[in-house]
Amino acid sequence: MPSITTSKVSRWDQHGREHVVQVRKSGMTRQLTCATCAWRRSAQFLPWLKAEEHLAEAHQATVDPTA
Repeated sequence: MPSITTSKVSRWDQHGREHVVQVRKSGMTRQLTCATCAWRRSAQFLPWLKAEEHLAEAHQATVDPTA
């Protein structure tokens, strides 16, 4: 049975709201799930980039809290 690990990509919008995409890894694929709008997508390559793109396009959330 493959191990399952999770991480997240968070960005803030211009109103100060946090938007999060959970990245869940199981085997070779990763499942992306947006906590704000329940958007889901599977990704094998560059899942964090796809999560950042979703946050920027769907929620205008571009401010990286770690920067």
